Amino acid sequence: MKTREGKGRIFRALHERDRAFLIPNPWDIGSAKVLAHLGFEALATTSAGFAFTIGRPDYGILREEAMQHIAQIAAATHLPVSADLENGFGDSPQTVAGTICMAAEAGAVGGSIEDATGRAQDPIYSLEFAAERIRAASEAAQALPFPFTLTGRAENYLHSRPDLRDTIRRLQAYQEAGANVLYAPGLTHSEDIAEVVRSVDRPVNLLGGIRGLSLSLDQISALGVKRVSLGSALARAAFGALIRSATELRDQGTFTFLDEVAGSKEMEEIFTR
Repeated sequence: MKTREGKGRIFRALHERDRAFLIPNPWDIGSAKVLAHLGFEALATTSAGFAFTIGRPDYGILREEAMQHIAQIAAATHLPVSADLENGFGDSPQTVAGTICMAAEAGAVGGSIEDATGRAQDPIYSLEFAAERIRAASEAAQALPFPFTLTGRAENYLHSRPDLRDTIRRLQAYQEAGANVLYAPGLTHSEDIAEVVRSVDRPVNLLGGIRGLSLSLDQISALGVKRVSLGSALARAAFGALIRSATELRDQGTFTFLDEVAGSKEMEEIFTR
């Protein structure tokens, strides 16, 4: 079993390679073990995916629940884990710093902090305050006894604010505040992605698996992106399969969905390793 120091260094090094790496998002222990079995090099939690598993909407989990989930995912495999920490579970920089420390204690070697407030009428923090929050997160991360990779997230595009210029200003501010990785979820056009990459000197994460993004991993790499995460896409794919299968049972009384299920023997082999 790798130490947190080892995992932290491995995770940081993944961002220094010539091509982008995939960091899929498990939603529970079983999915984490499956993804590790399939050969992925790192994992990231998904707050939405986890919320769905306990019957809640996105942003419907408490900080303590998120930390328990991070601990479960981190302990499930030998892989480095980066945590989806939403907006730090509070407005104040002090709360954000505390969340970073709690995530590290839970076993994460990285984590992301959003600039979304969670308030519909005022969805994005002011640039100055958002940067202050990232600075507090960075100081907390740098004080840890192992490398912790902090990702600063600019949420404009997920909140109907497709302002590339403001998004870039925000990412640059988060870079200056100490973020190790920069992330603007919702970008889909190659020109915009390339412009973001050119505008910063930190590794850029791209949200894959979203409608409107038709680029392959090779094409994304060619734009200079270093990391591709999936958010809740895999969890929603699993729930989609459940909905389709159960709908077939209810409406048709047939079982054709069984043609696509994982075999019992395959699952047993994964979970007995």
